[in-house]
Formats: sequence, structure tokens, C-alpha cells
Amino acid sequence: MSDAPAYTVVVPTIGRPCLAECLRALAAAEGHPPHEVVVVDDRPAPDGHLTLETAGQLLDRVRTLRTGGRGPAAARNAGWRTVRTPWTVFLDDDVQVLPDWSRRLAQDLREAGPDVGGVQGRLRVPLPLDRRPTDWERTTKGLENAAWATADMAYRTEALKRTGGFDERFPRAFREDADLALRVQRAGWSLTRGTRITRHPVRPAHWWASLPAQRGNADDALMNRLHGRDWWDRAQAPRGRLPRHLAVTGAALAAAGCALTGRRRAATACAALWSLGTAEFALARILPGPRTAREIAGMLGTSVLIPPLAVRHWLRGVVRHRHAEPLGGTA
Repeated sequence: MSDAPAYTVVVPTIGRPCLAECLRALAAAEGHPPHEVVVVDDRPAPDGHLTLETAGQLLDRVRTLRTGGRGPAAARNAGWRTVRTPWTVFLDDDVQVLPDWSRRLAQDLREAGPDVGGVQGRLRVPLPLDRRPTDWERTTKGLENAAWATADMAYRTEALKRTGGFDERFPRAFREDADLALRVQRAGWSLTRGTRITRHPVRPAHWWASLPAQRGNADDALMNRLHGRDWWDRAQAPRGRLPRHLAVTGAALAAAGCALTGRRRAATACAALWSLGTAEFALARILPGPRTAREIAGMLGTSVLIPPLAVRHWLRGVVRHRHAEPLGGTA
């Protein structure tokens, strides 16, 4: 593998226990080890040192940085800006590379032509075999089809330098990877999918985890501003249900307004539309799942709350980012 380009792995983390498994799997991958592993500690207030011993034979190549809770985009930027190799490979701290990952990565990098700015790994999300997956598990499963996800994404370090890296206006692990991919492509590079495979387990989550996830609608509003309304197709991103959430929330507001002004028939009609929209949303989430009492109750409750939350976060994003321009200037 000596003819394969050198690379550095950058792993942002907030100190979750899964970091140990990520490093253990990386150390077990044979064939073409990284020049360095940069672990970026993004805990707002670090409580003790990170557990890095599972890096095993790679421990002497592990270097840590601290970014103080500025978010995954800022953490990745801090990491790649210290890289001295031609390629930077981003891994999330909740993934586990397979034993042949480094060998396949070497192949991916060797085969990348001079116009290729990034090579994506293939994610695999294991689901339970003894029951239907929950809504949260199915959402995580969707990462298998996500384009340019930085859960496992290799970029030419030069491409990162030319584009400025990740846009730190994206505060969450959401859309910051799509934004970077579009800017890398706009700069003249192409992006490809490699052959390496990385396992992405479903992390534990509360039944209400879908509620805080609605904050991502503000990031979609920022993407609209930065890349135009056709970015969904160019980034190969699913459109989501925001148009339906807007309709359902509008029906609820209209029902309340009509009731307050004494228009009972109109209020009843709007309330019926809200009920139908909410029921459709809940059933779309319940029917593919395990249909346990706990899952059904969680889906019913969150299906009522998600549409107005999604709309609220989207509107806040529209207002907050109304003057935003793409990193490095207008397109």
C-alpha cells in the first residue's frame, strides 16, 4: 500500500462512549493506516480526558485538539487545518470502520483522478432482525442513501483549502456536509463514491428525539439562501415533509382563527383538515414500525407537535439567514 496517498483521519467528538469503539475499529483496520488521527474534543466544558486507549497500535499517532463546543463544522475545520497529508478523511465518533476499510480506502484514493475532490464511504446501518424498526431506527437507516455524509468522507486537503472548509453557520451535524459538497463541486472538483464500508449503529434515543431534530429546518432555510431552491436535487437530498407541515399547521391556525371569530363551519372544516393531515403523518410513521404501545404513543404525540415545530424553526431560519451569502462570496 506504499503507493497509496497518505491521509489523516479527523474525528470530532463530544466525548460519547462510542468514541472508544470508533478508535478500536480504526486500529483494527489493516492495510493502509492513517498518518495521524486527529480527535477534536468539542465538549463545551471537558470533564476529564477523553478515553483514547482503544486506539491501540495507532495511539502514538493520535493527536487531540479542543474547540469548546462550537459545533461539528467548527471541530472539523480545526482538525483539517492542521493536516499535512494530501487527503483528509472525516469520521464521526459513532461509526465503526470494517476490518478491510483502510485497504479499500487506499484503493479509493489511488483511483481518484486529479479532478476528484472527495470520495465518500458507504454506510451500513444494522437494524434489529427480530422486529420491525422504530421510526428513529428507520431515520438512521436513511444515512445509507445520504450523499457526501461526513460520517465517512475523504476530501483532498487542497479542496478544503480552496473552499474554506465547513461553513460554521451550520451549528448541527446537519446540512454542513451537503453545503461543503456543493461548494467543492462549484469549485470544479467532482465527488465519487468509494468501495469502503463503514458501520453506523443506531444510537440510543428517547421517544421524543424527533422533536429537537426539527431544528434542522432552520439549516434547510440557510441552504435555500446559499444555494438556491434547487439545491435538494444537486445535493441528492430527500425533500422532506415541510410543505405538508406548512399545510397542517396552517389548517390548525385557520381553525383557531375561525373559531375565535365565530365562523363555526369554517373552523370545523379547518379542524378536520388538520386532523386528517396529522392522522396521515402519524400512520406513515406507525405502520412500518413495531407497533408497540410505547411506539404508537410516541408517534401520536410527536406527530401532533412536529409540524408546528418544523414550521417555527424554518421561519426562524428564514429570518435569521435572510442576508446570508455563500462562504467565500456569492456563487
